Amino acid sequence: MQCTILASGSKGNCMLVEGAGGALLIDAGLSAKEIMHRLASAGKRPDEIHAILVTHEHGDHIAGVDVLSRQLHIPICATEGTLRDFLVNRRTSNQPVNTRTCQFNVKFSIQDFVIEPFATSHDANEPCGFCIREDGFRLGYCTDTGIVNSNMVSLLQRCDGLVLESNHCPVMLKNGPYPEYLKRRIRSVRGHLSNEAAARCLRTVGSSVQTLILAHVSVVNNTPEKVRLSARDGLGLLYDEKALVVATQEGTSHTCPQVLRL
Repeated sequence: MQCTILASGSKGNCMLVEGAGGALLIDAGLSAKEIMHRLASAGKRPDEIHAILVTHEHGDHIAGVDVLSRQLHIPICATEGTLRDFLVNRRTSNQPVNTRTCQFNVKFSIQDFVIEPFATSHDANEPCGFCIREDGFRLGYCTDTGIVNSNMVSLLQRCDGLVLESNHCPVMLKNGPYPEYLKRRIRSVRGHLSNEAAARCLRTVGSSVQTLILAHVSVVNNTPEKVRLSARDGLGLLYDEKALVVATQEGTSHTCPQVLRL
């Protein structure tokens, strides 16, 4: 399985997950035109994408969903709450679009991918993360959540690879330029994970997860260096054994090794 981060951050999020028999997009928070451009720049084929998995309906996750799903003739897979808000309030056209409703902790299949959505804690309508299994490899995707609870941990610690939010440094957020209401939102239980919260999660799941992508890093309230230092603190002696990438708004990519056959 290979993961390519096309964009990660408050200006747009989009990740390509490739397996032996095709690919999935997780979120499409850039314009369809920009996503197609970044796919081409990365040498990826859009005709191999089978679906768009959407975590929630905020603009930095769905900006290109409508156009891209129609352009590629692929379904949009999301929870009922996310789809309802998207279809009623956020669509960019009224042309027919193919949707597929998913439920928390109920697995479904797309080609050779087996996908299990799980609830996250964010100020959106029924937001979720995903565990994706294909050809013996299990990937967890967990961003845009103010907490990582025991149910999320139990799923993520069974993964071989993990995309985990490490959004902000609390000190930079406190002293930064954002208005107070926005600071409260970010650090709330329905906001975003701090570096320290991500480190606590890594301390729990790090012994099993081999490949880590730390994502949704704030360009105002964080730095890649702070993210890495916090991850090192969370992983401890395991840090040097891991393949670790800090994703950026411009995108980065990393090949996730197939370390487990189910």
